[in-house]
Amino acid sequence: MKALITGAGSGIGREMAIYLDSISYDLILVDKNSLSLEDLKGVLKREHKYIVTDLSDVKKVKDLYIFTKKDDIDMLINNAGFGLFGDYNSCDMLTELEMIDVNIKALHVLTRMYLKDMVKKDKGYILNVGSSAGLLRGGPLMSCYYASKSYVVAFTCALYEELRRNKSHVVVSCLCPGPVSTNFNETAGVSFNIKSLNARYVAIYGLKKMYLDKKLIIVPGFMTRVGVFISRFLPVKLLLKITYNIQRKKGK
Repeated sequence: MKALITGAGSGIGREMAIYLDSISYDLILVDKNSLSLEDLKGVLKREHKYIVTDLSDVKKVKDLYIFTKKDDIDMLINNAGFGLFGDYNSCDMLTELEMIDVNIKALHVLTRMYLKDMVKKDKGYILNVGSSAGLLRGGPLMSCYYASKSYVVAFTCALYEELRRNKSHVVVSCLCPGPVSTNFNETAGVSFNIKSLNARYVAIYGLKKMYLDKKLIIVPGFMTRVGVFISRFLPVKLLLKITYNIQRKKGK
């Protein structure tokens, strides 16, 4: 089996790479940070392919597919992404647009390209790494990030139903963790007041729920699942107030 992981240099992507390496997957590991990939290379036991590229550039996203098309990918893990904390009017717009390019556009393009190949073979797995934020109805103080993850959730759900109706054996899933101990927090400029989940636990939980259970929406952590469940029954304006107060406490 061969898997391609974006954002493989750190956090959940890194832990997925380590786990899949341990069960003899062949990996194509993609990240913007060459030092992170070099560090990962020293941890993994098997020989793999490492690609340094910037997924905020759609041309480079397409080039990535062209470069790996002959590798016959069995599993695509769209993990690359980042967040940004702050009031919408004060956030840097160029950073927000880059976030949209990575969190949405790169995921969209890679899914389109690899999914076509998987549909032809009638097999394969696509795991889109979203967030529990994508299961809510907006995130004041992280508005762009929450919106980008809502896209990931909605997009994945739609693909699932289309594939199901076409009786395809391709599996698509969306991993929606809450707070996780990764360098995402430093990039976004936030700190969490509640206990974060271990990145290795989230990575292995997500992979097993996709591969073994073929689960569509994967939410690691009991308290996160409880929070997401309760949010379904709250009025939108009340939920936004609660979310704002939670977000405000994250600011460093």
